[in-house]
Amino acid sequence: MNSQAPGEGQDNDDRLATGHDSLQRVTRDFCRSMQKAAGSGSGGEPYAEILYHASYKSARHWCEKEARTLGLSGMAVFEHYLHRLSRRGWGRFSVVEADATNGFADVRLDHSTFVLAQAEACATKTCYMFAGWFAGMMDWIAENAGQPVKTICCETQCGADGFDHCIFAIRPQLFT
Repeated sequence: MNSQAPGEGQDNDDRLATGHDSLQRVTRDFCRSMQKAAGSGSGGEPYAEILYHASYKSARHWCEKEARTLGLSGMAVFEHYLHRLSRRGWGRFSVVEADATNGFADVRLDHSTFVLAQAEACATKTCYMFAGWFAGMMDWIAENAGQPVKTICCETQCGADGFDHCIFAIRPQLFT
């Protein structure tokens, strides 16, 4: 039985490939354990900052490659990215509202793998690793549309805090 999703196959090194990227699959438990260990070892804030910048850069790279490969542009790239994240088991992502021209979007996340790992509600947001991805995507879209918008994203609501879903707010950065 083939468990690969459409558009996925094996590359020459026998790695799972999708588009131009090779995938390395790891279990959700490993990802959750890594996040928890790294966050507690270095303190949540420094780890979240490092993760934000790394995921921001990764999202921009992914958007560039997928847009070129699939002939997508604008919010179609954003929607495609959310669909791929959902298919890979991070949770179910959807756009609540968006205005890419002005660098504004709200993304909803249901069934986050990080929230599901919590035995009970806690006082900290656990899904922050997605924020850099969303800002990176939005900035890539704005840049490719010729808009001089730079964004920032933060998790404004987390299922780990007792809500039934998470919300990420992407907004234009204000420079002073």
